[in-house]
Amino acid sequence: MKVEVFADPDAAARAAAEFIAAESRSAVQTRGLFTLAVSGGHTPWVMLRSLAEQSVPWDAVQMLQVDERVAPDGDPDRNLTHLKEALLGHCALPADHIHAMPVQSDDLEAAAERYAMELQALAGIPPVLDLVHLGLGPDGHTASLVPWDPVLEVNDADVAVTGEYQGRRRMTLTYPVLNRARRIVWLVTGEEKAGMLVQLVHGDRSIPAGRVGQNQAVVIADQPAAVQLAPHDIASPA
Repeated sequence: MKVEVFADPDAAARAAAEFIAAESRSAVQTRGLFTLAVSGGHTPWVMLRSLAEQSVPWDAVQMLQVDERVAPDGDPDRNLTHLKEALLGHCALPADHIHAMPVQSDDLEAAAERYAMELQALAGIPPVLDLVHLGLGPDGHTASLVPWDPVLEVNDADVAVTGEYQGRRRMTLTYPVLNRARRIVWLVTGEEKAGMLVQLVHGDRSIPAGRVGQNQAVVIADQPAAVQLAPHDIASPA
């Protein structure tokens, strides 16, 4: 796992955007398509606004969600709301290339199965996403794979529905599809993540994030998040 550290959250977000843009160009040149799954959070929205300014072959980009809260359409709690605000109207990504998790369904389990089939239609059977963007919670969660939730043990489905976490149930990608991804980029900012970032980098499987494969992963962090890392854990930014 490669770790790059930048001065502040905005610099880290811009670096992540540049990384994603480069991956998009490479994927489209190689396979004619770029499948990208993104997580939510304040710094990721900065990342996506920066991505909108990058050189990206938008017509060949298919944008998926890593996770989503069960909430009404347009709710500020929805990751989709901010994803659309960050990209649509700021770049040439077609609106129908954003694939929303169907969290408004009356039958969430069936909806999760439908989203898994959508992944298959875009990325093969089993689906192999080109790039997954992940964040890291102060409790060690990533996506909506949170401590003690039964979803952590799902190994026969690529999409699942969680129990309640911070007031909402969630729909989330699971470890099988995350660990098939060609590349993973972690965007980790803030001093409250420092201890968990050490555990992530050292592959500590006692936290949910530590169960995501590392061979295809790069971590982009800001200095407060990286303060507890040893110097040999950190690469010089490209």
